[in-house]
Amino acid sequence: MLLIDDDVELCRLLEEYLRREGFEVESVHDGSAGLDAALSGNSDIAILDVGLPRLDGFGVLRMLRGTSRLPVLMLTAHGEDVDRIVGLELGADDYLPKPFNPRELTARLRAILRRLEPRPEARAERLEINGVRLDCASREVACDGRRIDLTTLEFAILHALMQSAGRVLSRDGLMEALYERKATPFDRAIDVHISHLRRKLESGRTLIRTIRGVGYQFCRSEEEAAE
Repeated sequence: MLLIDDDVELCRLLEEYLRREGFEVESVHDGSAGLDAALSGNSDIAILDVGLPRLDGFGVLRMLRGTSRLPVLMLTAHGEDVDRIVGLELGADDYLPKPFNPRELTARLRAILRRLEPRPEARAERLEINGVRLDCASREVACDGRRIDLTTLEFAILHALMQSAGRVLSRDGLMEALYERKATPFDRAIDVHISHLRRKLESGRTLIRTIRGVGYQFCRSEEEAAE
């Protein structure tokens, strides 16, 4: 685990706690060094603070997402809803406002890491629906022959939608299945990731429908999308 935060004392306390929980932890204290460490390939997940010297957390995440799918949990200032949305828009998997309970941090980290390991019955699963091909073993996605790069969370959402193609999955159900917690009224994490999927997959046609007040549906055909 890579911890990128300029609060040295907080890093020390988190290192002690997370190591007791079974994690190996590396800490860096500025954005530039954090980006280098994140791109090294030595970490399974990163905890990234927004307020960093040399290069802020948004800059780190923007440059990281150019080449890496490394899962990222962002730490934001309490009450800064804009920071949370910006972090999600740039490709963060989840966010947690400071101050936070270390147990909640650990629970969110474990939830993200569990998504990296498909269930045994799904490891060889391949889905091909309406021009979209998803391979669980290689974690590769293609749409109309184009390879699509997805983050860990985007892949998990698409997999869930395609497994239930034609049926509507509720927003709350997706939140509980993928984040392992209930959605709050102002939590837009799922909505932002769905928006990313649409931008990456859809080109002049609808693949993911929003059923207002209910949830989302992956369309099996153009006819279904037009209903």
